[in-house]
Amino acid sequence: MRVATNTVGSLLDLYRSELTPVFGAAEARAVVRFVFEHAFGWDQAQVEANRTTTLSESELLKVYTPLTRLRNGEPLQYVLGHVRFMGMDIGVAPGVLIPRPETEELVDLIQRNGRSYARVLDIGTGSGCIALALKKHVPNAVVMGMDVSSDALSIARRNGEVLGLPVEWIQQDVLDPSAAIPSQLDLIVSNPPYVPRSEEVSLDPHVRYHEPHLALFVEDADPLLFYRVIAQRAWDLLVPSGELWFEGHYQYAEAVADMVKTQGYSNVRLLHDLSGSPRFIHAHR
Repeated sequence: MRVATNTVGSLLDLYRSELTPVFGAAEARAVVRFVFEHAFGWDQAQVEANRTTTLSESELLKVYTPLTRLRNGEPLQYVLGHVRFMGMDIGVAPGVLIPRPETEELVDLIQRNGRSYARVLDIGTGSGCIALALKKHVPNAVVMGMDVSSDALSIARRNGEVLGLPVEWIQQDVLDPSAAIPSQLDLIVSNPPYVPRSEEVSLDPHVRYHEPHLALFVEDADPLLFYRVIAQRAWDLLVPSGELWFEGHYQYAEAVADMVKTQGYSNVRLLHDLSGSPRFIHAHR
């Protein structure tokens, strides 16, 4: 693959011709915009205004190098190395799930709940995005992020250091009955694996082939596994009136809410995301 010239316009044309078959025309244009913004700080208008601008070799590499990875279907967020989440740049890599807009909605709901938390645990923390956003919102709280993956915790720890947000990172498997999990918590929040394995073939290739299956999938035979175990364990870990928040699969969110009720939690609420799908579960110990 060769670049005919080293102008901005030639790179734009190359990107669009190479990426449209991978992402579709609209998403390919968005990818180009983000790559140029990341490389040069240009918005879309500036990119178009600079079409005839000649790039130096170092500038050319900044926008040419990501193309190979993008052509292979790797998510843009991994290629750029970060994603914007709740006003923060969160570093991401193939070892962690890419934070979704719905998870921002979850954090926003918790923040707008109006309660001040002293001890917070994020189970299945991944990149640490939830824990870090909550620490930023409640700086005096003791915030902990737990994950079974050492790769994920390495990325989360680095994010905390870069952002200057002191979060305690814990490697434990919540499904392990002997796992040592902190107690006396005011808030437990979790966005656990919830995509049924049978849906794997229907996922976009950039998700199916690049994001960690450990953080995505749950077996069809027991789609509520993580919610049930976390809710059971949270009963002993939360202080009286402590809160439990879940993000769930839209098809199973109602079942999660019903299950939480049967475990004795009170004030159980099922909340919808901005697209109108049932998504979030909120309950009190």
